Amino acid sequence: MNFRGIRVEDAFRVDLLIDERLIVELKSMERLAPVHGKQLLTYLRLMDLPLGLLINFGQPTFKEGIRRVANNYRG
Repeated sequence: MNFRGIRVEDAFRVDLLIDERLIVELKSMERLAPVHGKQLLTYLRLMDLPLGLLINFGQPTFKEGIRRVANNYRG
């Protein structure tokens, strides 16, 4: 990965990258911590992507476990 002209090897590993457009970060926890959303947002910023999904399989229903994360930063 290149970040601001610097080559960074093995900087991070996304769980799923769909069509080079959408990052899906998977968790299986009773409760997500704020750091999980920040982790996904960092991935989005590094790859200059607009959207990601944080999916937590530890919730009672699948619908409750999905969180959309948007990267509004363009700098």
